[in-house]
Amino acid sequence: MAEGAGLAQEELERLIFFEAAKEQAKLEVKKNPKDVQALIRWGGALLELAHLKQGSEAVQCIEEAIEKVESALEIDPRRHEALWCLGNAYTSQGFLHATVQKAQEYFDRAQDCFKKAVKEDPANEVYKKALEMNAKAPQLHAQIQKQLQAQQEQVLAEQQKLAAASTDYLYDVAGWFILVGKRRSMFQNTKRKENERKGSDAAKRRDRGAKWEGETDA
Repeated sequence: MAEGAGLAQEELERLIFFEAAKEQAKLEVKKNPKDVQALIRWGGALLELAHLKQGSEAVQCIEEAIEKVESALEIDPRRHEALWCLGNAYTSQGFLHATVQKAQEYFDRAQDCFKKAVKEDPANEVYKKALEMNAKAPQLHAQIQKQLQAQQEQVLAEQQKLAAASTDYLYDVAGWFILVGKRRSMFQNTKRKENERKGSDAAKRRDRGAKWEGETDA
């Protein structure tokens, strides 16, 4: 499937924008591998792209985003923008896991990042909101998993209905063939009996003819 296929116009524009932002940040990091801000922008662009993609492509974008932001934090461990971005990446990664335990591991990592970001920039309302929303992540994860399970059960039920309908159809077809076979057998038996009767009648006529000719000669 071509990249961007199936996206709404607004989402397609965002995809193009963040792809360009990623490539620009990539060039800047190539020029200066120690450019913390460029590494953060690179990771942030990848994270946004992950929300516009599906399956393995989304997972790959999140993993690459974490890698870039962690590289920025190795250079400047107290950079609050990087901490906030890494917290968002961990949260996204948590929602990719179906098991509660694995998801919670990433939510805990995200919480640690948001706390550090708030500590470095206490007046930042975005960081405070992220920390507040992080507390609700496990509950949201449970709701999403419940919805996914319900959808899977519905799909399974539909598949079972189709399988049952197919089986009924096969039984109907098999029954029809059995009925046709019985009719053919009955027809063949009737035909055979009719031929036997005709043969018997012909033999009787021949016997009467022979008897009549014998009486005439006498």
